[in-house]
Amino acid sequence: MLSARNLWRDPDRANAAGITNLDVAASSATGINGGQVTVLHEGDKQIPVVTRLRMEERAQLADVQDLYVYSTQGPQKAPLRQVSSVDHEMQTETIRRRNQFRTITVGCMPEAGHLPSEVMNAIRPQLTAFGNQLPPGYQMQIGGSEEEQVKGFKNLVVVLLISVSAIFLSLVYQFKNAIKPFVVFAAVPYGIVGGLTALWIMGTPFGFMAFLGIISLVGLIVSHIIVLFDFFEEKHAAGELLKEAVLDAGIMRLRPVLITVLALVIALVPLALRGGPLWEPMCYAQMGGMLCATFITLLLVPVIYSIFVLDLKLIKWEAAGAPSGENALPENTADQETVAVRLDTKPDEVRLYDRFARK
Repeated sequence: MLSARNLWRDPDRANAAGITNLDVAASSATGINGGQVTVLHEGDKQIPVVTRLRMEERAQLADVQDLYVYSTQGPQKAPLRQVSSVDHEMQTETIRRRNQFRTITVGCMPEAGHLPSEVMNAIRPQLTAFGNQLPPGYQMQIGGSEEEQVKGFKNLVVVLLISVSAIFLSLVYQFKNAIKPFVVFAAVPYGIVGGLTALWIMGTPFGFMAFLGIISLVGLIVSHIIVLFDFFEEKHAAGELLKEAVLDAGIMRLRPVLITVLALVIALVPLALRGGPLWEPMCYAQMGGMLCATFITLLLVPVIYSIFVLDLKLIKWEAAGAPSGENALPENTADQETVAVRLDTKPDEVRLYDRFARK
């Protein structure tokens, strides 16, 4: 039960004074809550101007009854206590429910320049300790921006999985190989670690925008690795040796990759410095992730590609001039061996003599 105070209009006295219910409600509400008089325009902002009683003049309900009620239909006015009365009674409080459970909600708003995640990180230990002390049948849940952030994370994870699957299928179609896309994704975890490290160094909380920046790193890193892979494929098609192709790729693709990364990082610097708490996490995550992934792309990806070719034998690499088909010499067997002798008898004629000897 809740003790309530009701303001009742006396119809006989109010009608005699020319005061309506609307006049009584407007005067009492303006005195306590205030009423908007005008709007102040300052730049691109609109600031409402509200008039109401001073705190000491509206501290008690009896003070509000000293207000004068002005009629909206004429010049009549009367003290509020003359046309109304106040009584006290016990009322049942409104039962609020959340997810079908009776709920008591305690809320707050962060100060300017601070994020809700910062407030939650500071108060979370106390909230956890309070939740552990609740009796059986009671539970504590955190709503507001953190609840929406968790829902947003789940949706972004689904989007990330769909995007990675689409990128993987497109790479399989492009390279005509199911192994090469795994080499393309090799630098993505290092970029994510670089983004998280940048957030930790700058002291920026990991929120929705930071997670969005981490997700966007996947596409950026993959695009840079594809530039390197495209060079591998060109040299492979030209018949160049693996070692020379890997070294040439690191040298020839160094400038375009660095130019792209530095352009991205420099463009994000103003937004990171002046973007406020909303944009800073995303900028720092992208800047740190791209700088880390760039070195991994140029140094580690060629090494991983060489391991897949030379050690794991999962990617085939055949250089030009390798013996194959009819130009290859017959292999030695246990029953016979072949000795090939090439004699140049004429400039335009080559005769090949084969001598077979059994063991």
